[in-house]
Amino acid sequence: MDRKAADRLQYLQYFGEFGGVNPSISDSSTYTFLSAKTMFDTFEGNTEGCYLYSRHSSPSNLYLGEAMAALEGTETANVTGSGMGAITATILQLCGAGDELVSSRTIYGGTYAFMKNFLCRFNINTSFVDITDIEAVERSITPKTKMIFCEAVSNPLLEVADIKALAKLAKAHGIPLVVDNTFTPLSIHPIALGADIVIHSLTKFINGSSDCVAGVVCGSTDFCLSLKDVNDGAGMLLGSTLDSLRASSILKNMRTLHVRIKKHSENAQYLAENFEKDGLRVVYPGLSSHPGHELMKSMIVEEFGFGGIMTLDVGSLDKANALMEMMQEKNLGYLAVSLGFYKTLFSAPGSSTSSEISEEEQEEMGLSEGLIRFSIGLDNDIKRTYQQMRECMVALNILKETVSVR
Repeated sequence: MDRKAADRLQYLQYFGEFGGVNPSISDSSTYTFLSAKTMFDTFEGNTEGCYLYSRHSSPSNLYLGEAMAALEGTETANVTGSGMGAITATILQLCGAGDELVSSRTIYGGTYAFMKNFLCRFNINTSFVDITDIEAVERSITPKTKMIFCEAVSNPLLEVADIKALAKLAKAHGIPLVVDNTFTPLSIHPIALGADIVIHSLTKFINGSSDCVAGVVCGSTDFCLSLKDVNDGAGMLLGSTLDSLRASSILKNMRTLHVRIKKHSENAQYLAENFEKDGLRVVYPGLSSHPGHELMKSMIVEEFGFGGIMTLDVGSLDKANALMEMMQEKNLGYLAVSLGFYKTLFSAPGSSTSSEISEEEQEEMGLSEGLIRFSIGLDNDIKRTYQQMRECMVALNILKETVSVR
């Protein structure tokens, strides 16, 4: 019987070379062989358990890959030097000259820029659609379409993808569904809902300490081996390799992921509910007012909640900037991009993480200048945090009057 992801991670057991409770770190870029034939066989991919060169594979990266496969319920996983390394390798492995892909229109700015501005160099075309409109997704599929791409919960608008419906559509057309699950590890399991490949930026919640950049592709053994093929594997030949020291650090941080995700979600839920009561325009999937609330509720593992990301719209970029600067001065968080840190992070995505998207397209998709994306931290007293954030908003005339802590 399949166990929940948190339990699968708990039962992974890796001892160090000398019995250490953490696996030993492979601090080598290259590896020796006792015979020339074994080296040849390893180049051909025929010698299990032998290592050749750390761009190909290393024990530390394999440990982390196995842990991510356990987390997402896939046969295996390949780690990469960044989330974009995982995304670009996956797309280029699935698509070639003359091919097409269908993608959500609201995605991370770097992914959007790669699809719109870079893939055209290879004569690969992307159709950007409202991923919540399944009929629109189907209309965009052509005989040249090789994949559907979405984020489980989109960055930064927090649209919720119907992964089960998208997976059914993808299978009907014989193409894979690729899901970026960076925002919702443990909460959503795309593979269980029918997705074929799951991608993460490990930089974010998985690692949780904002001290490294990494990514992962979780999928079938055949697909992950194809990525590592020395002749035509996009993962291998594009060279997005994760350092062994960083891989071992992320693996250790994963042990607390279940605790952290619960607290991120709990704090975000509290703030979202109370700021909505204050009359602010709040977007958070845990709110019944969110158009994707019931859908996400049907997909999540309840104990891990709706995630740690919420947005507030304060009306203008000037107000957004002033609020973020004041909150940083009050030590309520950091004016910084990225997410998943123990401290709350906030930024105006229209001028930062989504700046690759033109102003016209931002307006069309509903990404306003006054939108602030919050990655809610692990604050122990979230009621006090709410009150202090609210005081900043009152001081800037974003809210009118103070109220007692709810």
